[in-house]
This record gives sequence, structure tokens and C-alpha cells, in this order.
Amino acid sequence: MVQTDKGAFDVAVVGGGATGVAAALVAAEAGLRTVLFAPPASFPPGRTAALLDGSMRLLDALGVTPALADCAEPLKAIRLIDATRRLIRAPETTFYASEIGLAAFGYNIPNGDLVNALRHQAEEVGNIELMPTPVQSVSLGSARGTLETADASYTAKLIVAADGARSLVREAAGINVRTWSYPQTALVVTLTVQHHHGGVSTEFHTERGPFTLVPLPGNRVSLVWVDTPKAADRAIEMDDAALASAIETRAHSIHGAMQVESRPASVRLRAALADRFAASGTVLVGETAHLFPPIGAQGLNLGFRDVAALQRMLARHRDNPGGADAIRSFHAMRQADIRSRTYAVDLLNRSLLTDFLPVQAGRALGIGAAGALPPLRRLLMRQGVTSHAGA
Repeated sequence: MVQTDKGAFDVAVVGGGATGVAAALVAAEAGLRTVLFAPPASFPPGRTAALLDGSMRLLDALGVTPALADCAEPLKAIRLIDATRRLIRAPETTFYASEIGLAAFGYNIPNGDLVNALRHQAEEVGNIELMPTPVQSVSLGSARGTLETADASYTAKLIVAADGARSLVREAAGINVRTWSYPQTALVVTLTVQHHHGGVSTEFHTERGPFTLVPLPGNRVSLVWVDTPKAADRAIEMDDAALASAIETRAHSIHGAMQVESRPASVRLRAALADRFAASGTVLVGETAHLFPPIGAQGLNLGFRDVAALQRMLARHRDNPGGADAIRSFHAMRQADIRSRTYAVDLLNRSLLTDFLPVQAGRALGIGAAGALPPLRRLLMRQGVTSHAGA
């Protein structure tokens, strides 16, 4: 098929997930002509995103939050329970948003509703061209990048790679990525519960990974259950009644009787970290730049922090968003934040899995100190919900 030249854009965003659409919106907000390559996506039932205050502030600035009012549930408190059966265990700790002057740490939102709200907003913005076709190849020049679909060609000064862990754009930019895996599988499911959650997200730490119940509107919660692959396979094979009973037992009946609302989905846990977060007229956001286990609600929140950094970079380098100064600026803004949070999540997850007593003791003491020392409590809470890091 003969390709058609569709013209020049200031910014091209590749990827139709939440971070990709949000990146297109901040580019449009900066007054830049933007093309967004966002093929339709589907999400397994039960997948939600616990978006912390910084992410919600970004979404509010982009005009997205009104569309999420009916499906978002506030997270007023976060409770950590050491459910390991080890010699040294951390004391139970609950962090309250009110301690740092917030009504809620953030909101738990179904992934499908979040992306649909972002896409609707993108459709309403005049200077975003929304393309449902995937990009097949990318080539990067000194001043512009070229993106090819099956039947058309596009150019842009800046390309935003939001196309996930197997990113075509990242590869074209020559950015290497380090990957590793864990002996764990994450199972996600939505549940109806007997006793209302009260806006409290509860995370049980077990020897095989976290078991986290996150509030949803009404008497409902979303569960992220990290366990061995065999245990996850057994859980998926259970009928609804048996699965609900097994979950209630693991949750120590904190919400009373449970019913399965959506059949569970599972994914093997792995992690990835790019060597750089910008190069050759390209910036990386979301899972294109970093991927790690679902612990501490950091994954998508870190992706929105990437988008917030892009927003600041575009404000400073609007005339040449893909130039060397802009690229260096974005990488510098994201370097410390991404690496520190990736390594922190990796360390916490490995500390649950290890049988090495000094590591177990260090983990217990760290969580205990975080709960017992008010200045440290407030510092950690503020760091967790902040909207950005870097200059």
C-alpha cells in the first residue's frame, strides 16, 4: 500500500494507556500540535489504579476528574500488617491522610474508566489528532522523527514513548533496558464485602508477597494478591465461592464475608529499568521507562510523575521540545526519582521473600520506625503523594 504523508507535528505520542493519553494532553495544553497513536485497548476485570494525590492533581489540571466522580473511591488511610510467620515482625501501622492535611491520599479507580475518561478528554481537545492505528516503524533524525503506520507517515519534533515494556520507540532511540523477574504472580479480582472498608486500604505482607485490599465505591474492594505461580494458578481454578472463602481467610475476615464480583486475572511479576529516560528527540514515560511489582501504589503514579516532568519540560522548551537541551532536562528530572523508587520497591519485595534474618529484622525495624516516629511518618507520607521530583 502506498503511504500518505500526513504532515508535521510538534509532538507524537505512541501508546494509548493512561500515561500516553495524559502525555498527549499536556502537550496540547502547552499549545503544541500533537498526534496520539492510541489503538483501542481492553483491561482485565478487577484491574484498578490507586492514584495518589499528585496524580489526582495532574488529572484535575487536565480536566479529567469530573468524569471519574462516580467510579473513584477516596483512600483515607493505609494500613500495613506484617502477616509473615517469622521470628521478627513489624508492628501493625496505619497512616492517615489527615496527618498531612489531606482528605485522602488519593483515589482508587478502575483502569478502564480512567483510560476512557482520558481518551474522551483527548477527543475534546482541538490540537490532538487521535489515531487508532498502531505505529509500525520509527526513525529518528537530527531535527525530526518519522513514524510509519500501515498506510501513512508522520513526523514530529518530539516523540513520547508510552508504548510499554516492549517499546518500539525506545528501541529506535537506542535506549537499552535492564529486565529481571520474580518468582511471583499477581492475581487481581474485585470483591463485594460484608463490612464497609471505611476508606482504608489494607496491605498484608506475607512471605510470598503483599496481599492488598483497596477500597472501591460501595461495599466493594479490589484485591492485588501476590503469591507463587502455583498458588495463583490454584486460586484461578477455584469456583467463586471457594475463591471468596480463601480470600476472606487470608484477609483475616477484616471485611467479613466476601463475594467475587469479577473473575480473577493474573500476571507474572517482572521488572525493567531503562538506562536513560530520554535520548535522540525521544522521552520515555510509564512502563516504557520503568516496570516493577504492584507494591505501595507506585507504578502508575510514577508514570504520571513522568508526565508531570514532561509538562514542566515543555513549558521551558516549547519552541524546540525535541532539542538536546529539552532531552537533557527531562532525563535529569526523572533520573533520581525513578531509580530510587524502583530500587526501593525491589528491596521491599525481596525483603519479604528472603529467609535471611538480618534483612527481615531491618525491614521490621524500618516499618516500625516509620509508624512510631511522627516526623518520619509525615515525611514518608508527603514523599509518597507528591506530584513531582527533580528540578
